[in-house]
Amino acid sequence: MTPKDEAEPAVRITVRAKPRASHSRVVRVDGLNLEVALAAAPVDGAANEALLSLLATTLSLRASALSLVLGQTGKHKVVEVVGLTASEVTARLAAAQS
Repeated sequence: MTPKDEAEPAVRITVRAKPRASHSRVVRVDGLNLEVALAAAPVDGAANEALLSLLATTLSLRASALSLVLGQTGKHKVVEVVGLTASEVTARLAAAQS
């Protein structure tokens, strides 16, 4: 088996989203647990798109490296990240908060 045949491990981030904020930002980071404020309203998936966009920018990744796996309609969500290790994700999130 070559390295290309091996699936990249995914890192899961748990998120508590607060929609309808004045602007989108990471509010609190606790390891791989986040609290984020999103400017978008939770209508027609706009808040989910805003969340993925915010995380892609924060983690310096393409949007295609992120996927929402749980919580499409709730405030508590799980986002899967491909292409970074858990320690890289944690470090980039911590840097974004400070």
